[in-house]
Amino acid sequence: MIRLLLAAVVGTAIAAAQSVAEPLNQHLPEWLLVGGEYRARMEATENRGFVPGAADTYFLNRIRVNLSVKPAPWLKFVFQGQDTRVFFDSLVPNAPPYENHMDLRMGYLELGEPDTRTVSLRAGRQEINLGEQRLVGSSNWTNNSRSFDAVRATVHYRGYRLDAFAASVVVANPDGLDRPNPGDNLHGLYGGIEKLVPQAVIEPYLFWRLSPRLSAETGVRGNLDSKTLGVHWTGKLPGRFDYGLEMAAQRGSLATDRVRAWAGHWVAGYKVASAWAPRLIAEYNFATGDHDPRDGRRGTFDHLFPTVHAKYGACDQVGWRNIHNLRFGAVAKLRKRVNATLSYHNWWLADAHDALYAANGTVIARQSDGSAGRRVGQELDLDASWTVSAQTTILAGVGHIFPGEFLKRAAPGRGYTCPFLMVAYTF
Repeated sequence: MIRLLLAAVVGTAIAAAQSVAEPLNQHLPEWLLVGGEYRARMEATENRGFVPGAADTYFLNRIRVNLSVKPAPWLKFVFQGQDTRVFFDSLVPNAPPYENHMDLRMGYLELGEPDTRTVSLRAGRQEINLGEQRLVGSSNWTNNSRSFDAVRATVHYRGYRLDAFAASVVVANPDGLDRPNPGDNLHGLYGGIEKLVPQAVIEPYLFWRLSPRLSAETGVRGNLDSKTLGVHWTGKLPGRFDYGLEMAAQRGSLATDRVRAWAGHWVAGYKVASAWAPRLIAEYNFATGDHDPRDGRRGTFDHLFPTVHAKYGACDQVGWRNIHNLRFGAVAKLRKRVNATLSYHNWWLADAHDALYAANGTVIARQSDGSAGRRVGQELDLDASWTVSAQTTILAGVGHIFPGEFLKRAAPGRGYTCPFLMVAYTF
């Protein structure tokens, strides 16, 4: 498997001088454009699930083929087919999110250019990436990635922007066509204000999530009807400082339960004046948990449809639910095309009676009586990226989790290691 990945790295590096689709596009009409992406990644896990000796090494393969048809400056059709596979695996399934054979990932009609026209409309199967994608994003790190069947209108004028959409997430189906779940919908308004505060962008938003046939804490089946109101704010300060924050509150109901949850993200950065130009980062993330699973009040924050890889640790064993997360890090440009990132994470449960949730929202471990404590553990991550050319990028890294009291008592509690090596080639 290592030979296979290295062969992919060498092959794409050799082809990196020019996109293989470029000669073809030169012979096609200007209104027709083809392209795509090939991505290969080797991943390994040691003590998977914090179980001693549970190790796995596997190879993720992803191919995307793109077709863009633009018969007029204001009209465009975009299609993307995707095929994902996993090889040499022993613990991960040959199924989504690791594997899903060729299917339509995107197919939409676009009226107007969203970045240049005052008003634009996009309808069909598409990506939706908003802000830092902590709540709504395509989750590109996962092999399948995410798309939505959606209608999205964008209006922007003189530093103000508003996106309005109605969407349903597409569910990967390895045995047939990918389709959304009927009634599982996300509607939203996402704003952008560029001139209210100097050198800052303020993005207020409102999301409305509807999902059918879920279980309340009492076991009664019913529908989820939840609203998320929040703001994402980033900016720069004098003296090489920058900052960012995101805060969101959730209210609504699930069958007979009340939804009452909130989450926050705060970060400060400082760019050092030196040859490597490192940016030093201090960050805190918080999301509420549920204190009592039988009181009819749901306190666990719902992170909706996020892109979360490496936001709360590169091993993706911690997500934005029931958590205190303190992070320190540095991002440096080692050479013109080589960047490196070093991150340290420290975690506590927001409520000891609720679970530790992974980046994708699944439960890692739970001790409902709170006897395992709140101390989850720590993680140290290191990764480096090399931009070989405009077409090719190579990324390598490793993360290690040092379990705390909670993982030692509510799970087997062994240290968790997750190295990877990836090459992405755009053609």
